[in-house]
Amino acid sequence: MTDDSPMVTSPELKLAIEHLEIAGSPVCLHASLKSFGHVEGGADAVIDAFLAAGCTLLVPTFTEMQLEVLPGPDQMIERNGWDVIEAQSLPERTETVFSSDLNLIDDRMGQIPRAVLRRPERVRGNHPHNSFAAIGPQAQLLNEEQAWDDVYAPLRELTRQRGFVLLAGVGLNRMTILHFAEVLAGRRLFRRWATGTDGSAVAVPVGSCSEGFPNLEPVLGMLARETTVGTSLWRLFPAAETVTTSAALIRTEPEITHCGNPECVRCPHAIAGGPKL
Repeated sequence: MTDDSPMVTSPELKLAIEHLEIAGSPVCLHASLKSFGHVEGGADAVIDAFLAAGCTLLVPTFTEMQLEVLPGPDQMIERNGWDVIEAQSLPERTETVFSSDLNLIDDRMGQIPRAVLRRPERVRGNHPHNSFAAIGPQAQLLNEEQAWDDVYAPLRELTRQRGFVLLAGVGLNRMTILHFAEVLAGRRLFRRWATGTDGSAVAVPVGSCSEGFPNLEPVLGMLARETTVGTSLWRLFPAAETVTTSAALIRTEPEITHCGNPECVRCPHAIAGGPKL
């Protein structure tokens, strides 16, 4: 963003939502606020624009970078996308046990999810690494089933409600619902560990590497509706069709999700079916 970036106003945000025809719908938003240029009112103005249109806004509020811990020696799982070098930096335990009441969030999640968490009416799901927060009329419905062993319940409900996924200035590698598609394609989710209420390390399901998801663009691109807000490209995808289309593609061409990095541990393990549980 530069000083000569355009100013995005609330009426412009309203027009973009009208153009995409999503009023009254639940929307999972993955966004880079910086990609918009200058936004009058900042992240809160974006949230308010969706709420004014009757939307329920669902955003990722992940905490894995803060709450992941080392497993015990007897908890290791074969073919679990485990990077031993990365793991060496993890603590054995943290004093923080995740709760939906917390406003803890990884720095990388961005300004909009952080702003959603600050609102008292938000509803946060229950997963120590990959929670979602929602605000709007269907917030409780979207998040009430998320649990430590059911990470993608909010996205499953989003498909049931015929909702949408909106990528605002970010790519398919940020589309978390594609991990849900991997599950429907038959892959088992990886396990990582968080501190449980008794102080022990508890295994919880998490997604795989997402850097290969842009390989699905030739197919998923045909589902997208687009508009531009300031300097940000907004791409809207119907959640249910995106999941079913992606799952079918992954079943047919498992290698399509590989990120291309020969040193990646997670991609080959995911393609092989995930951890041996």
